Amino acid sequence: MATEEESIEQAAALRRERLRALKEAQELLNAPDEDSSQAAEDETDETNEENNPSMKFRNYVPHDKQLQEGKVAPPVLPKFEDPVAAVPPPSEDQEDPFVNIAPKKPNWDLRRDVQKKLDKLERRTQKAIYKLMEQQEQEKQLDEGGNAIED
Repeated sequence: MATEEESIEQAAALRRERLRALKEAQELLNAPDEDSSQAAEDETDETNEENNPSMKFRNYVPHDKQLQEGKVAPPVLPKFEDPVAAVPPPSEDQEDPFVNIAPKKPNWDLRRDVQKKLDKLERRTQKAIYKLMEQQEQEKQLDEGGNAIED
């Protein structure tokens, strides 16, 4: 076990050394270019700022005439066509189809719930009317039959 731990530690140490060497090599390659270009840029920026202090005013109008030269013109906005305004209004001759829809009666849900009972009651009513008609017909026949016998 001790040999495995030692070999792992040695491998880790070798890897760290290789990574360190690669990092140093890359820094040497990049360092001279960056230093010389940054130094040149820094010198030009410093000289420009010292010689020409310019301020830009977007929303502020300075009172000093020298500073008014630094006022920036407002940005020009691109032309925008409103898609809602471009659509012509609907003609008044056409009626809205949703206006003509008749609302349901206020008791439509009650009628729906009671419809089965109403159907059953309607059948019973028709049967009762039929029986009454038959009884009246029988009474009529008896009266006619009784009148015929009396004559």
